[in-house]
Amino acid sequence: MATISSLIEKINNGDNPLFKELYGTETAVLTEQAGRYASLMDDFKNTFNNDNVELFSSPGRTEIGGNHTDHNYGRVLAGAVNLDNIAVAAKNGSNTIRIKSQGYPEFQVDLGDMEIDESQFFTSSSLVKGICVRMKELGYQIGGFDACIEGRVPKGSGLSSSASFEVLMGAIVNHLFNEGKMSGVENAIIGQWSENNYFGKPCGLMDQTACSVGGLITIDFEDPANPIVKEVDFDFVATGYSLVITDVGGGHDDPASQAEYASLPTEMKSVAAELGADVLRKVTLKQIVEKIPEIREKTGDRAILRAYHFQGDNQRVVEQVASLENNDFQAFMKMVVESGYSSYMYNQNIFDVTHKDEQVVSLALALSEMVLKGTGAWRVHGGGFGGTIQAFVPQSELDEYVETLEHVYGKGSCHKLFIRAKGAIQLKF
Repeated sequence: MATISSLIEKINNGDNPLFKELYGTETAVLTEQAGRYASLMDDFKNTFNNDNVELFSSPGRTEIGGNHTDHNYGRVLAGAVNLDNIAVAAKNGSNTIRIKSQGYPEFQVDLGDMEIDESQFFTSSSLVKGICVRMKELGYQIGGFDACIEGRVPKGSGLSSSASFEVLMGAIVNHLFNEGKMSGVENAIIGQWSENNYFGKPCGLMDQTACSVGGLITIDFEDPANPIVKEVDFDFVATGYSLVITDVGGGHDDPASQAEYASLPTEMKSVAAELGADVLRKVTLKQIVEKIPEIREKTGDRAILRAYHFQGDNQRVVEQVASLENNDFQAFMKMVVESGYSSYMYNQNIFDVTHKDEQVVSLALALSEMVLKGTGAWRVHGGGFGGTIQAFVPQSELDEYVETLEHVYGKGSCHKLFIRAKGAIQLKF
């Protein structure tokens, strides 16, 4: 533990190597981030009357390759980004976790009551409880702590704010009570377990892993209980391109739209089932093509097209990683565009047929192609049917690109990001 005054001195108004690794080198950004931490520490002291604290940060994530491949045990390429959730935390010597998160009601978690409570599904407290339950089951120490949290990973942005929160909580318990012994991958698996069992939401493991491990990583989910995580050695910053995520809005919560989204993994798995498998990773494209006449009678054509997309994007991840490791960024961007077209034509997660007049993603992709064709890359980002798109934009086109997209989707809808090397961490200066 360190005193707040000593931490502010070490932060040095943002002029320190760790901040530059997390937030870039722009002086104004570093100064603003320093103020952000100082303000949160002040809030912690006023709320919990404690001057000895630890600092934590957990990034959002961007999916770079492998669109809708993880749920069928495929491969993905993902990266941590420089938008993060931060926390000021300290042990409180009790059996209660007390959390104040800016913009949300304060809540507590009683570590004496560890049962699943379905009435608390979809709450932050249930996520925290589940993380502690699973860590204890795996032999880790848990205990009461206080925390103030401030988030910069926007909800609904496709940058995985919930996964970032989960692994932030895991990192706090890991460092406060376990000397940081837990690996980043295990933190991710525990976060996923909590979301599935205590939060009540089925999810894959890509988001948590990317947020927890950090950097640019490829994940192979062939054995989903033991995913193979490999770091990819590539410096995106050196390319001179910006990674731009644009919030295009859209998306609906009505039953018809939810069913449309749910149909993606279901239809993919229905094709696999016709070949005697439970997921598409266990079959080949050749096997699918040989059986198309029989399969389409059972599943319909869209399911086969989605299976075709899976096979293409799953292999494309391998080739994207190879191109980055060979420092061939142009080949990588070409495959980003190919992935985007595959999502549009075959996976069909660009617009919701129930609301076919609202095609926010389609329009954003058309505008992106208009500005970036021949110079950059663009694709749907994440689940689709609304939400966000992703683009790799050369500096020479950056102002025009942002102006074009924000002209339609509003000021501030474009987020200019970079891949951050650190995952969910305790800040040590």
